[in-house]
Amino acid sequence: MNQPLKQHLIDPEICIRCYTCEMTCPVGAITHDDNNVVVDAANCNFCMDCIPVCPTGSIDEWRVVTVPYSLEEQFSWAELPVQQDVGSESEQIEALDEVMAALLADAHKGAGGKAKAPASAAKPSVNLYNIGKPAIAKVQGSYRLTSEDSGTEVRHIILDFGAQPFPVLEGQSIGIIPPGVGADGKPHLPRLYSVSSPRDGERPNYNNIALTVKREEHGTCSNYVCNLRKGDEVSVAGPFGATFLMPDDPSARLLMICTGTGSAPFRAFTMRRQRMAASSGDMMIFFGARTPDSLPYFGPLNKVPERLLKKHLVFSRLPGAEKEYVQDRMMAEQEAITELLADPDTHIYICGLRGMEEGVERAFSQIAEGIGEHWETMRDAMRVAGRYHVETY
Repeated sequence: MNQPLKQHLIDPEICIRCYTCEMTCPVGAITHDDNNVVVDAANCNFCMDCIPVCPTGSIDEWRVVTVPYSLEEQFSWAELPVQQDVGSESEQIEALDEVMAALLADAHKGAGGKAKAPASAAKPSVNLYNIGKPAIAKVQGSYRLTSEDSGTEVRHIILDFGAQPFPVLEGQSIGIIPPGVGADGKPHLPRLYSVSSPRDGERPNYNNIALTVKREEHGTCSNYVCNLRKGDEVSVAGPFGATFLMPDDPSARLLMICTGTGSAPFRAFTMRRQRMAASSGDMMIFFGARTPDSLPYFGPLNKVPERLLKKHLVFSRLPGAEKEYVQDRMMAEQEAITELLADPDTHIYICGLRGMEEGVERAFSQIAEGIGEHWETMRDAMRVAGRYHVETY
C-alpha cells in the first residue's frame, strides 16, 4: 500500500470559474477545461498563494489519498468525491495536517474563508452550460444607470434565454464569453457577473435575467457587454455559485454591505422579498459610491420602503463634504448592527471590490469589542452556520 498523501482539490460545485486562482498560482499547478478548474498534484507545492484570492473558498479542499486523482478524473467531476478510506496509515500524515491547517488559517486572514450556504437556501443549479457548450441568450435591453457626468458608466443588461432552461437563484453568477481570442491566441475566458434579478426573472415568470455591468477602460468583456444592443446574441456559461445564496426563510434578517456593482446580488435579494407574499425579516444595506449619480439604481433604491429595506447610501466624493466610506457609516450605526449581530436570524453579505473588506472587517471588530465579543470568533461561527457570506474581487 502506498503511503497516504494530501491532495489539493477544488470543489466544482462551489467554484464560480473566475480563474483567479489559475492566474495567481506561481508554479502553474492550476488549469481548466470547458468544465472545471483543477489542481495538478504533480506540480502543486502547497504554497497557498491561491487560497486568499478565492472569493468562495471552493479552493480550500483537501483529500488524503494513496493515489492522487488525475486531471482527467477532476475534469469529469460535478461534485467532490468522498474521502477515501486509507486505513490507519493516515495517522502518518497527522503532522502534515496540522501544518496545513496553520498555513490555511494564516492564508485566510482578510479573505472570505470557506463558504457555506444558508441552511434554508434553495438547492441551486450549477454548471449547466460551459465554455464549449454555452447557452445562447438574446439581449432584450441595455440601459445606462449612471449619468454621463459621473465619469462611470454602469449599465443594466437584460438577457433572454428563450426556450433554453437557465434557472438561477439570487446570489448566483453567470459567465459571459466574449468573442475572439486574447494576445496568447487562446479564446477569452468567461467574465463573471452577478445576477441582479430574482429567481423568477427580471420580468416575473419570464426566462430572462438582469446584469449590472461597469465599463472598464481596458476591459475586454465589460466593453463587449456594454456595447451590446437589443437583439444581439451572447454566449453564456453557468450558472455558478452554491453558497452566496439568499435564505428562503422569510424571517431571516439580511445585513448587506457593498460598493458599486457589488450591489447586483442585493438588488436580486430585494426584488425577491418585494415579490414574496409575506416576509417578517427586515433588510439593511450599506451601499458605497463616489456620488449619487455614480451609484447604480439610486432612484429605484430610494423608492423601496424603509419597512422592507433600511438604506445607508454612503458617498466618498460629495462636494463640500468629508469623505465617507461604508465602514464609517457602519460605526455611526453600530447600535443597529449590534442588535443584528445578537440575532441568530441575521445573515451578513459583503460584495464588491476586495479593497473594501479590510475596512468592513475593522468596523465589525470595533463593534464586537464594544459588546465584549471577539469578532473573528463571531464571524467564523456565523460562517459555519451559513450566515456569513463574502464575495470580493
